[in-house]
Amino acid sequence: MTATHDGTPRLIVADLDGTLLHDGATFEERFITQRSIDTVRRMHDAGYRFAIATARPVSTGLAFADKLPADAVIYLNGALIDFRPAESDYALLTGERPAAEGHLLKIGFSSSRACEVCRFLLDEMPGLKLGIVMDDVRYTNFDVSVYWKTQTWRYTDFTDVPEGVADKLIIFPEPGQWDRLRALVPPDFDVHVSEGSMWMLMSPQANKEHAMRILCDRMDVPLTATAAFGDDLIDIAMMEESGLGVAVANANPKVLGIADEVCPANNDDGVAQWIESHLLR
Repeated sequence: MTATHDGTPRLIVADLDGTLLHDGATFEERFITQRSIDTVRRMHDAGYRFAIATARPVSTGLAFADKLPADAVIYLNGALIDFRPAESDYALLTGERPAAEGHLLKIGFSSSRACEVCRFLLDEMPGLKLGIVMDDVRYTNFDVSVYWKTQTWRYTDFTDVPEGVADKLIIFPEPGQWDRLRALVPPDFDVHVSEGSMWMLMSPQANKEHAMRILCDRMDVPLTATAAFGDDLIDIAMMEESGLGVAVANANPKVLGIADEVCPANNDDGVAQWIESHLLR
């Protein structure tokens, strides 16, 4: 699939939190409106491809993916890509049952390496709140329910984490710890900061822009025929990589600064409004 003769994008990639989802009093209360669902369905029925790109894990992202006609879903900021969402369920996406070849792509690092890094950071910065995300379980030294009420987690001292492929490290540093922490991040990890507070240490190949390039290759869609919607700093590279980067009006000022276009805010169904006016005229 390629761009139309007038340059209209053929693949739409949208972030969830702060972009496609409305805000809520808590993380769990964020929601997608029926207008957005119906608009994306109409767009998909008209022949456009659609993908979700979120930092959410499967446990909190799958319910939204199931509401939408997604051709692919990028979870965990690019550490997990689902190429066949219509055939997926929680057990398959979290490794409880095997996936067919080509169904999923996981980009991570060994849990033993993850534990090594966590112990190193704690030696250097005692009391740092951090953890490992693997197969939708968070192995942490803090109470995860402070941030997310429904996510599965286990206390650990990072000596008893099962063997496997970890998706990312999560860290909640205090503002005064940022400079010190940044200096300690090992060179085999990239840092992504979500919503101004949660640090994610990930494989350098696990990010939204790399995942979008993979999708374009799989779908035979040139990057120039994509439009990417976002609001947060972790969306910038994806938006810059796409043919058209669209920020919602509520986006971080740095995101607004690099955007090709700005659509209405997430709480005004901005993505749906843009689709209606640009693709469903």
